[in-house]
Amino acid sequence: MTALPRVLTIAGSDSGGGAGIQADLKTMLALGAHGMSVLTAVTAQNSVGVQGAWELPVEAVRAQYRSVVDDIGVQAVKTGMLGSSALVTAVAELLSDVAAPVVVDPVSVSKHGDRLLADDALDAVRTRLLPLATVATPNLDEVAQLTGIAVNDESGMRRAAAHLLAYGPRWVLVKGGHLPGEAVDLLTDGSAEHWLRAPRHDNRHTHGTGCTLASAVAVGLARGLPVPDAVREAKDYVTAAIAAGFALGAGIGPVDHGWRLRSQA
Repeated sequence: MTALPRVLTIAGSDSGGGAGIQADLKTMLALGAHGMSVLTAVTAQNSVGVQGAWELPVEAVRAQYRSVVDDIGVQAVKTGMLGSSALVTAVAELLSDVAAPVVVDPVSVSKHGDRLLADDALDAVRTRLLPLATVATPNLDEVAQLTGIAVNDESGMRRAAAHLLAYGPRWVLVKGGHLPGEAVDLLTDGSAEHWLRAPRHDNRHTHGTGCTLASAVAVGLARGLPVPDAVREAKDYVTAAIAAGFALGAGIGPVDHGWRLRSQA
């Protein structure tokens, strides 16, 4: 039997199942990878917001990571909600000698506007985590927090990407989903530019898009794809998942991570 790609997510738990660790593992399963997890925080979360968040101790994060990496090994790592400067620093230390590609999703705000990253952790993300990233995948809110640049158009995406690349990631994927019109993202390493465009679906149920996209990129990298190909495939996957997003609870429902299974039925 061919071994499945092994992908590790380091992120927080979403009790509603739409984002975070839950979305990461669903994405990895849907794309044919074996997903593993290092839990950084527990949230009380549903379709209308985040009602509470509790960080795990740094020692627990380190122990989970060593348990997985030292025995099973990883072919790609994806980071999500880290919460505090102490956790960002600890995760950066753990990843400093990993040979696998790293996808950094610098999660700072939930879909509903709830803060998921402390203000004093932003500098640790800039100086400790982003330099380790094979690909960083910020949305426009996260771009503004990390760079101070408010992006309103495609030229602003290019300026923001250049600013982010100065922190050290090999590639930056600036996600323009908050702009009007088509869903456009910019992937660049400072020399090559790849503009990824997709139709915008009239569906409000988009919880978990960022986690899903970053996890899909990590799966592609674990399979050995070049970064542009991994990102392009991930964009196609999440675009279809958004189109199939479904109502859940009283608020914003999740994207459908299993859309391929249902389309093949």
